[in-house]
Amino acid sequence: MRRIIGIDPGLSSTGYGIIDIQKNTANYVSHGVIQTQSTDSTGARLQKLHKELYRILLKAKPDESSVELIYFAKNMKTAIPVAQARGVILLALAQAGIPIQEYTPLEIKQTVAGRGRADKAQVQNMVKLIFRLSEVPSPDHAADALAIAYCHYCLSITDKYYKAGE
Repeated sequence: MRRIIGIDPGLSSTGYGIIDIQKNTANYVSHGVIQTQSTDSTGARLQKLHKELYRILLKAKPDESSVELIYFAKNMKTAIPVAQARGVILLALAQAGIPIQEYTPLEIKQTVAGRGRADKAQVQNMVKLIFRLSEVPSPDHAADALAIAYCHYCLSITDKYYKAGE
């Protein structure tokens, strides 16, 4: 069995989704968000993010991780806080000794919904279907994190397939 944690970075709200891979099937385990208060200092928010994520990593014991790469063509104001959160996330994963793979939003949407330009609702509905859930996981950052974990699973199979053919 492999356990994968997917992470959707954000300073205000970081989503995480955990899946298990058994007999080449992805199974839902859990999802949630780590939220910080905008009234706290950036340092305090990053510290909380690190502490909470590290606690989740110790409890869930994932074998692998996947983190969304940031892509901000329009709003640089939000890019810096998300980049800071990503740094803390990557640090926590490295401290826990968990291998990290990073994916673009385009790769995630293409893998999960079949279209790189799929909208948020399409991706979230596909997550619901893939994991046979009764409803779309919420909040949306957690649903996105499950999509990121599933993307990693799918693309890791593809990598193994192509490497085996070399």
